[in-house]
Parts: sequence; C-alpha cells; structure tokens
Amino acid sequence: MNRADDIRLHDGRRGWTAAALEDEVATTADRLHRRGVRTLATLLDNGAAWVFADLAAARAGIVHVPLPLFFTPSQRTHALQSAGVDALLRPALRDEPELAFELAGTPFALQRLPHAPVALPPGTAKITYTSGTTGAPKGICLGGAAMEQVADGLAAATAALGIEHHLCVLPLAVLLENVAGLLAPLRRGARCTVLPLHEVGLTGSSQFDPARLHDAVTSLRPQSLILLPQMLRAWTGWLRATGRAAPPGLVLVAVGGAAVGAPLLEAARAAGLPAHEGYGLSEAASVQTLNLPGADRPGSAGRALPHAQLRVAPDGEILVAGSLMLGTLGSDAPVPQWWPTGDLGEVDADGYLHLRGRRKHVLITAFGRNVSPEWVETALRGEDTIAQAVVFGDGAPALSAVLWPLRPDLADAALQAAVDAVNATLPDYARVHRWVRARAPFDAASGLATPNGRPRREAIRQHHADALDPLPEPSLLP
Repeated sequence: MNRADDIRLHDGRRGWTAAALEDEVATTADRLHRRGVRTLATLLDNGAAWVFADLAAARAGIVHVPLPLFFTPSQRTHALQSAGVDALLRPALRDEPELAFELAGTPFALQRLPHAPVALPPGTAKITYTSGTTGAPKGICLGGAAMEQVADGLAAATAALGIEHHLCVLPLAVLLENVAGLLAPLRRGARCTVLPLHEVGLTGSSQFDPARLHDAVTSLRPQSLILLPQMLRAWTGWLRATGRAAPPGLVLVAVGGAAVGAPLLEAARAAGLPAHEGYGLSEAASVQTLNLPGADRPGSAGRALPHAQLRVAPDGEILVAGSLMLGTLGSDAPVPQWWPTGDLGEVDADGYLHLRGRRKHVLITAFGRNVSPEWVETALRGEDTIAQAVVFGDGAPALSAVLWPLRPDLADAALQAAVDAVNATLPDYARVHRWVRARAPFDAASGLATPNGRPRREAIRQHHADALDPLPEPSLLP
C-alpha cells in the first residue's frame, strides 16, 4: 500500500519508515537477547517504545507479558509471579543508570526480577491477562501463529476499504488494540499512530474525555479507530450536545469489548461516525467477527473473519476455532479444537452472529423463564439517558435493575421514561419491574467493575440489596 519511504509508525512527535522500524526492532531484539531476557513484562503507556518492545520480543523469541497501566499493584504482582517474568521494562526513575534501556530516543528502565521457573505451553509468544470477575487476572498463553492469523484475517477483510492510517486509542497492553490496531494495520502496510493515552482522552480503565479524542482525530485525520461501547456512547453524545460534526476521513470505527446494540450504532452513524460492531475473545487471539461497510447488519456482531470458524452448540453456546490459545497459566488442561466461549448466540442465514448474553449469567425467574440480562441491559443502554445498567432477577418473580444515568442531573422521571420505553419492546417476562439509581459508577475505583470495565454483578447487587429486596409479586406491582 505504502512506498518504502512512507511513515509506518508515528508517536505524534517522530515517525519511522518501514526500514527504520525494522532497524529499531532488530536492534532492540538483539539487546534483549544479549541481556539474557526470556520473559519480558512491559509496564508502559502507548507509544513507539511499547511497539518496539513488543515486536522485538517476538523477533527474539522472548515471551512478552504486557501489563495494562490500570492493573492494581496486586494484579501486577500476580501477573509477574504467575508468568515467571525475569525482566520488567518500565519508565525510568531518577538515579537508575544501572537499569538504563533506551527506546525511541527515551530512557527506560530494564529491571531484572527474581523469579521462579514457570512451565509454559511450547510456542508461547505472549501472555495476555484478562481481569475477569475476580481480582486475580487469568493468564492466557498465545502463540505467534494465532496472532498472525487474526492480523492477516483482519487485513484481508478490510483491504477493500483502503485504510492507510490507524490511530490507536485503546491501550496497546490490551489484546484487542495490540492485534487489531497494531499488528493488522502494520501487516496491511498502513501507518499506525500511537499517542500517550491521555492525548486521546483515556485515563485509567474507565475515564474518558470525548472532546480530547475528537481533537486528536480531527488533527491527525486517521481513517480507522477501535473503541469500547461506552467510549462510542460518550463521543456520540458529545457530538450531539455540542453540535459538532464528526471528524472527516473516518472510514471505520470498530467497536467491541461488550455488546453495542443497534440504537447506539444508529445514533453514532447519524452523528457521522462509521461505527461497526465486532466480537472476539482473548482465548482466540482477539477479533473473530466484524461488521464492515457493505457487509453490515446493525444489532449483530458481524460475519466471521477469514481466520475464524464459528458454530453454535445445541444449548446455544458459541464455539470458535481457528486461532486458539495454547493454554492458560496454572492449568494443564488441553485446549479443545472448538473453544466454548461462554457466550450465547445464533448465526443467521446470512452468516451474521447475534449475541444473546453470557451462559453463566442467564437468569431463571420464579416463573421458570430464562432471561439473558445482557439482552435487557443492552436495550437499556440504548436509551439516551442511561449510561450503565445491570439487571437481576434469578429466582425472582420479576426483573430489577441498577441504573447509572448518562448525566448526574437527570431526574428519576427521565430514567423511568427510558425504562418504560425499553419495556414496551420486550416480552412481559423480560421487562424491568423495579429499578434503583446506582450509588456509584460502575468502575474499578468504586469496586463495582473490573479494571477493564466489566460490571461486578455480585458487588453491585450487594451494594444495592436494601433497595432491591424484597421484590413483590408481579400482581402487587403498580
């Protein structure tokens, strides 16, 4: 796509051509190899240094363990110990000349760590950690071939879009941006811009400033981005509230990490953002399906990408194959040919995947009806007034919900109107009969969400139990 002298990587201050990038990666790989590094953890913000470390580790056959900056100290310690990390690359503190390790013209610290040997699946190239629903993250061991399959599949699927410039907005330490936002564009010959996260509006795991992202996109004019649903919601709302136009030049805003829903996609597109939903999981090296311009069905997660194979088990669980992990840390269980994702869904006659929630989250009401809370939650978040929603009702006569408003000044009447509007679209057994306003946002700081933004359902339920219980029989409800 690009000429040999075109810029392939840019950090907002300096650019590297394909040749310069290759030289930097080869030099870094040699330096890491000569220092005897075998398992390298990185604790770095987005930037060229992160890219060089990642590509160099792959080149040198070193296992890379990216640590998200939003991990707590205990989560970092768990990851370092469970992966047997022997070296940590991090920002340098003052007076650490003995640890000096320069990347992209900036001094960093390469800190050697005491470590106990850890048995890894043969061929492990990267260990990515998912925080899940508990404090101890789970280490997923990935091979280089699986990540390359995903990157190549994405590159092939998006080739016709002519995307030549991608802006990394999510943390590179998160597999989604690492594979889909870095490796795939580079393999396609596109340019990647990697700014520090605060420059694109992201702080921690859940604080997001859409105005700052808008300014960055307007200035840099990328053609593609990857966003989480809540980021898309905030940016869409900001555009509508300010009357600003979407930045020119965007071809694809891929959205993943959680269910998006057709209402949000339609609102984003009406605001000028070409948003398209996808689906993936770390156990399969990230993205498996994606809607694309010209092959799009809002409300679905898109069609399988070239590297992915999908099928649905008799009980409705989605199974995937084609780019699976090598195993998980601490487990010697073999990886099956078809990985059970834990997600419920169906594939329609045209090959589009429709997600119906998590298997383990399915609620069985007192009347014996099965309800996926994510189904109802996605509908609730589709309303302009609701930012976050978690639905309960296992063993109860009717469903209840905890809602966090899009703006703190919104009156309860506005939230009730949103619930009424959603209920009108749902069957009677899936309607929300009681709701309460959340006492804190669902984020890691409040303890009501994991560091990567997934709600901690039991913590939310306990935090609001006095307001939710007991739920009266439907016949007694007004």
